[in-house]
Amino acid sequence: MEQALSSYKVFFEVAKAGNISKAAKQLQISQPAISKSIVKLEEQVGVKLFNRNSRGVHLTAEGEVLFTHIEEAFSYIERGEDELKRIREFHIGHLRIGSSTTLCKYVLLPFLREYLKKNPHMKITIENQATAKTIQKIENHKLDVGVVVLSQFRHGMKFSRIMEVEDVFVCTPDYLKHLKEIAGESVDIFEQANLMLLDKENITRRHIDEYFRDHGIVPRQILEISTMDLLIEFAKIGMGVSAVIREFVLTELHEGTLVEIPLAAPIKKRVAGFAYQETNQNEALKSFLQSAR
Repeated sequence: MEQALSSYKVFFEVAKAGNISKAAKQLQISQPAISKSIVKLEEQVGVKLFNRNSRGVHLTAEGEVLFTHIEEAFSYIERGEDELKRIREFHIGHLRIGSSTTLCKYVLLPFLREYLKKNPHMKITIENQATAKTIQKIENHKLDVGVVVLSQFRHGMKFSRIMEVEDVFVCTPDYLKHLKEIAGESVDIFEQANLMLLDKENITRRHIDEYFRDHGIVPRQILEISTMDLLIEFAKIGMGVSAVIREFVLTELHEGTLVEIPLAAPIKKRVAGFAYQETNQNEALKSFLQSAR
């Protein structure tokens, strides 16, 4: 392949110059070496690439076809070299981040706001998806880092802790008042409330379901919602009781827009942070994680 690339480079420069002598000067090799390379390439591809006359050389129809593709290929290589040059000169890197909508809003964006002030040239790609999908892509080396909430660490994956979080059930004061009017002060929300949870494939939902199993809870009425942001918004309009992360509704709890439902046994706390492969040597990732400490 290395020999073929060299031949294509010779072909490319001769086609641009239209003259073997000029191409030889550009490539800093002898004219006989160029002629030999062209003959070898023509034998390799099985067609004549140049017509020769007293004024120089010009491409045959087949040569034009090859030149179009070679020109595009070398253009990509040149752009790649330019990008590497910019990375060296301006400390530009490329970081691929995965995050759910909610974690992006409440965890990643506040961090990125400060990080990009110090690293304005960093190229960042963010993929929005469920945490389980993010973890899978990190394991398959399709993402550098993911913003995740975990109850236990995964084998082979490193984790940089940001904050501890706790799952709670919330609703509006009016909705809780309505429940108590129906079932009394000691109302069982799992029996009486319209309980709003994330879908069953979500890691947070699995954590809630585990809590239900451990405490023998069988909710009577469940409404599945796709994102935690919607769980919060639906709870705020009095649609029911939502299972959310307390740290993401602190403003609503402080203002009294939402109230937390007390539980006989609290749900086990989890940790939010950045998950990544220990073997990932991306310099942009190292810079990113350093800023997270």
